[in-house]
Amino acid sequence: MRFPPAFLDEIRDRVPISSVIGQRVSWDRKKSNASRGDYWACCPFHGEKSPSFHCEDKKGRYHCFGCSVSGDHFKFLTELDGMSFPEAVERIAEMAGVPMPVRDAQEEKREKERASLTDVMEMATVFFQERLQGGAKARAYLRDRGLTPATQQSFRLGYAPDSRNALKEYLAAKGVPKADIEACGLVRHGDDIPVSYDWFRDRIMFPIPDSRGRIIAFGGRALAPDALAKYMNSPETELFHKGNVLYNFARARKAVAKGGTVIAVEGYMDVIALAQAGFENAVAPLGTALTENQLELLWRMAPEPVLCFDGDQAGLKA
Repeated sequence: MRFPPAFLDEIRDRVPISSVIGQRVSWDRKKSNASRGDYWACCPFHGEKSPSFHCEDKKGRYHCFGCSVSGDHFKFLTELDGMSFPEAVERIAEMAGVPMPVRDAQEEKREKERASLTDVMEMATVFFQERLQGGAKARAYLRDRGLTPATQQSFRLGYAPDSRNALKEYLAAKGVPKADIEACGLVRHGDDIPVSYDWFRDRIMFPIPDSRGRIIAFGGRALAPDALAKYMNSPETELFHKGNVLYNFARARKAVAKGGTVIAVEGYMDVIALAQAGFENAVAPLGTALTENQLELLWRMAPEPVLCFDGDQAGLKA
C-alpha cells in the first residue's frame, strides 16, 4: 500500500522519535537533555560501552557516530525490529492515535496524477528562471529591492514575460498535454474562453514549494503600475490549496530544527529579505489572512510562533 506523504508527515510529527527508540535503549543521563529533546545512548545496532548513538526529537532523526547508521521512526523499526514498512507505519500511527488510511484505488491514481503535475510545475519554474535572465526590467526590480543573485537563485525567482502564450507554447513543445497545463493552473481556460492563455504575464515569479520542496504553485508580482492586482497567486488546483500552505515552510522547518522559533511575516519579499539577512526561519501565508490550517502548521514547527505582520488594518486584523 502506498501511504500519502501528508499522513506519514503527520504521524511522524505527532510522535517524538525518542519515545520510539526509548523502548529499545536506555538513555545516558549525563549526556542527554530531555527538556531539549536531545538524547544519547549506547547504539542498539552495534555493541559499544560508551554512548555514541544520538537522537533528536526536533529533527525526528537518529544517528550513530560509531557505526554511521541513521534514519527516522520508520527506518528504526524496519532495521532494528525487522518490521515491514507498512507494519512500522501502523505502529507509529497507533502511537500517534491516528487511524490508518483506508486503501483507496482512486486516491492512489490521483497521487500518481499529482506526481506528474509536479513535473510540469518544475518545467514552468525553469522556464520562468530562464526568462528572468533576459528580463532587464525584472532584474532591475529585484536589484532595487536589494536581492543578490545568490538569493534570487536560492529561491528560484523568475519572470513571466508579457505574452499570452509564451509558457503555454514552451510546455506544449516539451510534450506536456493541454489538460495537464490547465490542471496546474498555468493558463486561464473555460467555456467562455475560446483559446486559453497564460495565467501570469509580466510578473516577477515566486515558486511556492510544498512541505517536501516540490513546486506546487506560483505567486506573481506585477511590474506594470496599472496592473489590476499587484500580487496574484496560482488558482486552486489538485496540487495547491492556498489556505493549507505556508511559503518557505520546508526551508524554515529545517532552520527551526537547529533551534529557535518560526517567524510568520506577510509576504514573499519579507521572507526572502529575512533569509538574505540570515533568518531562514520565516514563513508567509499566501495573502494576509492567516487560516486555522496555517496556524496548525506554525504550531507543528514551534510552540510559540512569532507573528510579524504589517501594522496596517489588514495586518492587525490577521
